[in-house]
Amino acid sequence: MAEIDEETNWIALSRQGDQAAFAQLIQRHQRLIHHLAWRMTGGAAEAEDVAQETFIQAYQHLESYRGESRFSSWLCRIAINRCLTWRDRRERRHQVHMEWGRRQELSGGGGPAGRAEQLQEALLRLPPKQRAAVVLTSFEGLNHAEAARALGCSETTVSWRLFAARAKLRHWLARPAPEEVAHE
Repeated sequence: MAEIDEETNWIALSRQGDQAAFAQLIQRHQRLIHHLAWRMTGGAAEAEDVAQETFIQAYQHLESYRGESRFSSWLCRIAINRCLTWRDRRERRHQVHMEWGRRQELSGGGGPAGRAEQLQEALLRLPPKQRAAVVLTSFEGLNHAEAARALGCSETTVSWRLFAARAKLRHWLARPAPEEVAHE
């Protein structure tokens, strides 16, 4: 309870322009947001960028936090939106590259990917909303209600997304050859 009161105080002070109070909020939630961003983007540098963008956007829009859900859920929602924006930008860049020429395969070398790498690759193949549901519930420990608030949808939608995502992940991860997964 003291943590919630302390966080509520930091939010109030941050709204008044207290940067040290906002730094406390960042410190408290930095790991959660970075892990979420890493699972959604698949790269450390991209995750750092998305996490930074998340906290900048949170600071700029702190007045819109109404306190109806946990502050961490509100931050997760911002992070998911930043990840989706990141993915859209990435897809647009990819389309431009496709217009200029054929993409070269980067898979020449090294042995089969480790299990963690295979899982991350499979996660990145999921549609973004399904990936977000998996990351929030399976990796960040949110329950369906908390994930639903973070994603701005119903618990039923979260459950459906998880069901569909897990079926795809089971299918993709059951295959013996990673190259098969890359060409589906």
